[in-house]
Amino acid sequence: QVQLAESGGGLVQAGDSLTLSCVASRGILDLYAMGWFRQAPGKEREFVAGISRNGDYLNYGDSVKGRFTVSKDNARNTLYLQMASLKPEDTAVYSCAARQTITPSPSIQDYPYWGQGTQVTVSS
Repeated sequence: QVQLAESGGGLVQAGDSLTLSCVASRGILDLYAMGWFRQAPGKEREFVAGISRNGDYLNYGDSVKGRFTVSKDNARNTLYLQMASLKPEDTAVYSCAARQTITPSPSIQDYPYWGQGTQVTVSS
């Protein structure tokens, strides 16, 4: 059974940094590609970042390139999203997701497993 649990969200000021964590069921990160998505109020869910099963392929949404970094620690069963130079428009609920393939996908429908999400609020 795939279980995902995000943490690390909070209220920060513009320009600050924040790191989100997603703890997965044991062994999942060895077998699944992972993605981070976010959904702001009144907007559709948006792809943020993805990492391949073996960690050698990373991709990012255009709005976060150069500011966000995705990584994982398989031994700790944890996926990370390091966010820097945060902007008010980064305010959203951030969720991690898993798909049992080698590479991540920017498409929401390609992920059958989702966490509950963690709120990130960036004040101006």
